[in-house]
Amino acid sequence: MAKVRTVFYCTDCGNEYPKWQGQCTACRAWNTIVEAEPVPEEKKSGLRSASRPLGSKGASAVRRLPDIDSREEPRIPTGFTELDRVLGGGAVKGSLVLVGGAPGIGKSTLMLQLCGTVAAGVKVLYVSGEESERQIKMRAERLQVSGESLYLLTETDIADAVEAAEALMPDIVIVDSVQTMRNAELSAAAGSVTQVKDSSMTLLQLAKNTGAAVFLVSHVNKEGAIAGPKVLEHIVDCVLYFEGESQTSYRILRAAKNRFGSTNEIGVFEMGEEGLEEIPNPSERLLSGRVPGAPGTCVVCLIEGTRPVLAEIQALVAPSALAVPRRHATGVDYNRAMMLLAALEKRGGVRISGCDAYLNAVGGLTVEDPGADLAIVLATASCFRDKPIGDDVVAVGEVGLTGELRSVSRMDMRIAEARRMGMKRVILPDSARNSLQKHEGVKLLHAKTVGEALRLLGI
Repeated sequence: MAKVRTVFYCTDCGNEYPKWQGQCTACRAWNTIVEAEPVPEEKKSGLRSASRPLGSKGASAVRRLPDIDSREEPRIPTGFTELDRVLGGGAVKGSLVLVGGAPGIGKSTLMLQLCGTVAAGVKVLYVSGEESERQIKMRAERLQVSGESLYLLTETDIADAVEAAEALMPDIVIVDSVQTMRNAELSAAAGSVTQVKDSSMTLLQLAKNTGAAVFLVSHVNKEGAIAGPKVLEHIVDCVLYFEGESQTSYRILRAAKNRFGSTNEIGVFEMGEEGLEEIPNPSERLLSGRVPGAPGTCVVCLIEGTRPVLAEIQALVAPSALAVPRRHATGVDYNRAMMLLAALEKRGGVRISGCDAYLNAVGGLTVEDPGADLAIVLATASCFRDKPIGDDVVAVGEVGLTGELRSVSRMDMRIAEARRMGMKRVILPDSARNSLQKHEGVKLLHAKTVGEALRLLGI
């Protein structure tokens, strides 16, 4: 009789335990550990390599380090400039890429459009466990995708999907979604942590053995709970998050992990009636809806990977009728925003402690660059005193707890982007004065403190 091992796992992060406990030590969540269905040891893994006799020749072999070719991995251009940027130059052959995001954000649309934009002769296998062939065909016609080298397979059994891929030998394999794949030898339900891990490991072996670039689509909720990317991040080579609000048309593709490129790059898309459209100049799009002469708004130049992006920070400050005024931040870290508001009141003399304050990064961006601190402070002071900053002003700088302004990286690149977009004035920390190049056509305003920056702009 096969030996059975009882396993407990956390439904939030997927961490496994030999016995039940109240708190997950990995993600610190309470009451999320449940018992997995007992699985015989001989059926735990769907990988065929696990049963290979010792000493037999397989895909992997022992090699000396000097004998290994260190040239760059061969890549497959996807036809999407924004997607190639985030991947690091294209899809690497033999890699496993996870594309995660909330349901309805546009992951399946992006993957199906990829099938139509890859170069001619690149064979693509699209495995769908959620839609029928007719549904995919109708969506492809709407997106104007008619790839001659695109093959469809509607299947939920991972063994059959791998067998079809090995017979076809495609260059790219897309699995939509990994939650629908299951190993028939496991008793766990499809979408469980056990099934998702097993299917992912099987597809990882397929990628390494055949050299195909495999894309996994994964649906997650806001917490990234059950069977989401948090469970698979250590398995895959690249994790891409598709971000954005369903009410807005902009979508941000961001790499959280990338073994073959940078994790700082972003791709910007816009969802339209005919699918996703690339935005090669996101600064122009993000600033297109500005109201001229409006107080409470300030433009900042952010660095996303190697790309400078102009974004708009908005603030709304109004007298509060509550004992504890409201504070809310969208697209800006809440704790960071509260610290900046406190520094503005203490060091800048702007008394906002009795007011409700709301901050927003326009366009669905998630601002993590410390260079946006000065823009947040100036937008808040501008709204409080009802004085516009100016439509031609860009603010860049980090704000300290003593109210001082500190320089941030790539100031010359930020100034050049501001000048390209028609901005006339850039306010920045005085400490960056000696390290800057000469910039024609833009006036540089240097300030040492928050209060000095406010005086320079007449706020």
